Amino acid sequence: MALRLRSTKTGKIRFASHRDIAKVWERTLRVSRVPLVYSQGFSPRPKISYGLALPTGAESDCEYIDIQVDDSDRELIIVGDICSSLNSNLPPGIKINGASIMNGKFPSLQQTVTSCVWDITVNEDDTKVDSWIDRINSANEIVLRRERKGKEIVDDIKPQVYLVRKNYERIDGRVTLQAELGTQPRSLRPSELLRSLEPYLSEYKLRRKKQIVEEGARRLDPLEVAGATPMRSLVGAL
Repeated sequence: MALRLRSTKTGKIRFASHRDIAKVWERTLRVSRVPLVYSQGFSPRPKISYGLALPTGAESDCEYIDIQVDDSDRELIIVGDICSSLNSNLPPGIKINGASIMNGKFPSLQQTVTSCVWDITVNEDDTKVDSWIDRINSANEIVLRRERKGKEIVDDIKPQVYLVRKNYERIDGRVTLQAELGTQPRSLRPSELLRSLEPYLSEYKLRRKKQIVEEGARRLDPLEVAGATPMRSLVGAL
């Protein structure tokens, strides 16, 4: 059985890297005695697939992980029990807040997520932020220079900037932007957006609010894609 889990990453755990979080999940799945499916070969590994990496230091309401659960030796695998056990063993700041059973073959999270919605809190005042947002939204192209594999690459990132606006909520008294940024064929990072037009904005705090999958005209949570059976009864309990 394939199980897709959605979880938070808040508080001090936000400073753990993507690789460190992968180790946390493997340890927690082992301690919680979740019966995982393992790969074949000389060095079997649990079949776990991780979603898009979160920048170190950022918080999130919506991190995703796919796990393969071995249900061959049990008459019934209760998803709620698995999630409750994991939540009791996960470190503070990581909590499962949604789950789906994935049926049949399905593409990976890396392949299917098309955009992410971010809250980006910056150090600059309202006047500078308003001017910067106006220039971002009115620009026909946004040229960004970045290094890739030792070479300078020049990209127009405008097609990946789906939305930029000021959020009504302030964080620690600072201005917060809401931005939806594309992830295909390569994820546009919030830090790259902030330095795409001069004078640059500087990041104070970052939080991923949503990950979105586009299926035709529908914009879905990864727990709601075709082939997924969301465990809606878990949302209030987790």
